[in-house]
Amino acid sequence: MPSKPKLGQNFLRDPQAIERIAAALGNLAGETVIEIGPGRGAITRGLAARAQQVIAVELDRELAEYLRSQFPAGRVRVVEADVLQFDFSAAAAESGKPLPVVGNLPYYITSPILMKLAQSHAALDRAVLMVQRELADRITAGPGSRDYGVLSVAVQMFGPVEPLFTLPPGAFSPPPDVYSTVFRWRFAPRFAEFGVDEAGFLRFAREAFAQKRKTLANNLRAAGYAPAAIQDAIAASLVPSQARAEALSLGQMTRLWIELKKEKADPSNGSALPIEF
Repeated sequence: MPSKPKLGQNFLRDPQAIERIAAALGNLAGETVIEIGPGRGAITRGLAARAQQVIAVELDRELAEYLRSQFPAGRVRVVEADVLQFDFSAAAAESGKPLPVVGNLPYYITSPILMKLAQSHAALDRAVLMVQRELADRITAGPGSRDYGVLSVAVQMFGPVEPLFTLPPGAFSPPPDVYSTVFRWRFAPRFAEFGVDEAGFLRFAREAFAQKRKTLANNLRAAGYAPAAIQDAIAASLVPSQARAEALSLGQMTRLWIELKKEKADPSNGSALPIEF
């Protein structure tokens, strides 16, 4: 079955990588696993050997039909749907507990899928995901790294991430033009822990990282925060006055946001925005 480049289809064919991805989810006995973009079913087969049930969410109609022909009904349930429209909450309610997720994410739609998973965090336990290596570097980066940015902060506020391994183009058919990295994401949102509201803090993070070459203070001034309030909040947060956003840990960034709110310096007046990575 040929791939469809417009759908970002690069099928994993490395048996060892397939085994490592399935194993990275941990013990799946009695679990229902959601697989995003199962393609020809390479990872699906490894999951079906470990889990009670696999819900394979596949957008491509031909692939969905192919998967149904390859796997017995019951063990693998093929859902022909756009994962961005999939109801993770309903699947978790049916299972009775938060679910593990696995997927080889199409490069052209990775960020929207990450947003969807973040929005569905209450229904999810952990995810093992494969994305373009450069994107994985940004997702898993820590403070002080050149890759650390708003994507790192946004994803990690929904739970810890860790890179697992990287695969060359030859592990796929057809080979993509890039390397791919598998990472694990455990869903444990930290907004309540840090005392910040989700929408307001994520909006603030985007503003803080708007131009990475600029200092944090300059980015916040450009976003409309009052200069005096910025100075007071930075001082109260014990953040160096010339620091850039990439130098701040999650704890430092959330403290700064709290101090800015004390100064009533939020130019948006607290308007809520959807999650954006």
